[in-house]
Amino acid sequence: MDVYEAVRSRRAVRGYTDERVSREVLQRVLSTAAWSPSGSNLQPWNIYVLTGAPLAELKKRAVERVATGVPWDEPEFEMYPSALKSPYCDRRSAFGKQRYGALGVAREDWEARQRAAIANWDCFGAPAALFCYIDRDLGPPQWADVGMYLQTVMLLLRAEGLHSCPQMAWARCHESVAEVLSPQEGLILFCGMSIGHEDCAVRDARTGRAPLDETVTFVDG
Repeated sequence: MDVYEAVRSRRAVRGYTDERVSREVLQRVLSTAAWSPSGSNLQPWNIYVLTGAPLAELKKRAVERVATGVPWDEPEFEMYPSALKSPYCDRRSAFGKQRYGALGVAREDWEARQRAAIANWDCFGAPAALFCYIDRDLGPPQWADVGMYLQTVMLLLRAEGLHSCPQMAWARCHESVAEVLSPQEGLILFCGMSIGHEDCAVRDARTGRAPLDETVTFVDG
């Protein structure tokens, strides 16, 4: 697949078939993604991949936890600033309207919104999931390196005919994830990522992007 096509076709897919993702494909993607850039070649990503029974167990624990109203774990990083200013708050609001609108869920229908949210912790039915940790002693530049790595993973998944959905939501129940994964000490869970074949029967809308002149400034010589 052409790189431009991989970028354009990559999106957060929230509905997967149960078709298996082979270990060989996952290894090929992750071994290639290891060439992602990082400052001074620190390679600050720590990746755990779950499939089969371990993933089923994690999904079960997380879904039951959320459904029964167990409080979120103590946050280990701030996902969004408490006072999110424009244009970022506007984009976030537009995303929420588009996301729930595609599902036919009204803003005031709390139960339906909760059901849609719970799908996060079932990985939207995906048969494979990746969990990305970073050492808590590292700083913002290394978090940026992790972002570049994850983007590389998602583009390589597209080249394999697969889709993905990065999910910071998993950080809200990082203790449940740790119970299954037993990560090394000193690591923070940044996000999970659902991986699989898209279920085209699931309704979802492709979110738009800001026009180029809103985010890019050319300074010509």
